[in-house]
Amino acid sequence: MASVSTSHLILFIASLIIAASVAGTFSTGIQRLSGALGDRSIDISHNVRTDIEIISDPASGAVYNASGNENITLLIKNTGSENLKGSSDQIDVLLDGKYQSNVSVEVVDGTYWDVGNVARVIITPSTQLPPGNDHRVKLIVNGDSEVLEFRS
Repeated sequence: MASVSTSHLILFIASLIIAASVAGTFSTGIQRLSGALGDRSIDISHNVRTDIEIISDPASGAVYNASGNENITLLIKNTGSENLKGSSDQIDVLLDGKYQSNVSVEVVDGTYWDVGNVARVIITPSTQLPPGNDHRVKLIVNGDSEVLEFRS
């Protein structure tokens, strides 16, 4: 009879040890998941609050400077609810589907690209744009994208 209670005691202690290790593993995993969800929610919050609008008129002929530096100049207004950094590392630019790295950004009406302020984005393409062709510029800021089509 003592052997039965001893074996039950050993099984009980073993089940407690296994339950404690499983609970420790689950709690660590849940903490990691919780932290990742918190970080992701902050990123999504920035994306939702970011909104830009291209206010340049493609028909004005001022978008592409064919007779000068052959650069593309766009005016972009921050219409979202979050202030943005007015720097070229915050804006991704695609010209005719190709990533452009020679981009400069300057805030026109202030020192920061606050809500309602306008930034001037100057894109210097790596090759000259052929005259009379249609082109497409896509700007991406915090997941928000805007597209402008113009003729060179």
